[in-house]
Amino acid sequence: MAMTEGKQETQILVAGCGKLGGDIATALLDTGQVYGLRRNPDRVPPGVKGIGADLTRPETLAGQLPGHLDVVIYCLTPSSYDEQGYHDAYVTGLENLLHAVGDQPLKRLIFISSTSVFAQNDDSWVDENSPTEPDRFSGQQILQGEATALASPHPATVVRYSGIYGPSRQRFLEEVLEGRMNPLPPAPFSNRIHEVDAARVIAWLTEKTLANDKLAELYVASDCEPVRLDKVVEWVRTQVPCKAPVEGARKGGRAGSKRCSNRKLLESGFSFRYPDYQAGYREMISQLQRPS
Repeated sequence: MAMTEGKQETQILVAGCGKLGGDIATALLDTGQVYGLRRNPDRVPPGVKGIGADLTRPETLAGQLPGHLDVVIYCLTPSSYDEQGYHDAYVTGLENLLHAVGDQPLKRLIFISSTSVFAQNDDSWVDENSPTEPDRFSGQQILQGEATALASPHPATVVRYSGIYGPSRQRFLEEVLEGRMNPLPPAPFSNRIHEVDAARVIAWLTEKTLANDKLAELYVASDCEPVRLDKVVEWVRTQVPCKAPVEGARKGGRAGSKRCSNRKLLESGFSFRYPDYQAGYREMISQLQRPS
């Protein structure tokens, strides 16, 4: 985004610049100056300006943030997968960051959330208006983080991701290839989004913010085809040789059975590069089969 004379360069902070945060930061490099905050600032992607801080330790934030920020994208993951770890990542860290931002007039705070805040297990469709009554502490703490973001003095948008997959997140595909996944039909519905689209969603919403377009407070970010897990496994087996199911192979998913609607995101004008699981996994399988 070019600057007009006398206009300050757009400044964006990605707080939690790990795998997803790094992809988001990279996708935004043409928008302005992008800062990536993480404990080890040397590990931010090329072109991103690293800020070294630990959001669970507010003293490490002192004097670290730029004096003018337009957009803050909060993208932390827990350092430990217990209740305290989730609380630190999604609630305490955000509170500390908001305190450090102070009275800077952000154009938008974007909070990265998860469809795990939905507890539905009856194959029903869920969207931004569906009840959120998570029965696990992880979803409960993420939901508390959402509330913290939306209660801040800044315009805020929450983005709830379904399962992110892609070339750097191949665990499911590897499990099918090795016979460690063997769900029985009818298996629970599964929902996913390719990692490229996951980063593009936030870049899209950020660009709309900078263009002064109106955003909703909440978006569900998932591709266009919820599908039963056994159907995905069956399809992969038709695309590439897989080992026979091993004893103790997983029979189902871990996130209930629901179908995530992305209608609101599509209505915002976003288009998916990988609209369904076949588009994403076909490309990944093709890359696996290429001679080295």
